[in-house]
Amino acid sequence: MTANDIFEKLKVEFGDAIIELKDEAPSDPAITVDASKIFDICHTLRDDNTFLFDYLSCLSGLDKKEELQVVYHLYSMAHKHTIVIKASVAKDNPHIPSVERIWKAADWHEREAYDMLGIIFDGHHNLIRILTPYDWEGFPLRKDYKEPEYYNGIKVSY
Repeated sequence: MTANDIFEKLKVEFGDAIIELKDEAPSDPAITVDASKIFDICHTLRDDNTFLFDYLSCLSGLDKKEELQVVYHLYSMAHKHTIVIKASVAKDNPHIPSVERIWKAADWHEREAYDMLGIIFDGHHNLIRILTPYDWEGFPLRKDYKEPEYYNGIKVSY
């Protein structure tokens, strides 16, 4: 199944929630979707027999300056096809549904995106920091992040 086939089938089922397809080399084909519908779209991508994307190989968060983006790299073991799904959220209200119940691999990936960028994955069973201390302030991978001069009274040297 080609990226265009996947895009067209999703467009029929989800309408305006499927925003665009970018299929230009050398990048992987990517479908941009409405973040509020990500759980339903991913559930369909995993369970629909024409897709069967049973493997989430990577979930990443990005700071795109004006918004935050979550990128899902999916693979189907049965059909041997891949697709990238992208969803954007506002920096001042970075909520997106968790896909951890769909692919367990999303557990730590979502926690990392939360810890580093502040993206809140609604429905995640244990959304706590994973790389920084629990009391850390700010999100280190945001472009507007300011490194603290002190942490718990200790000078942080860079």
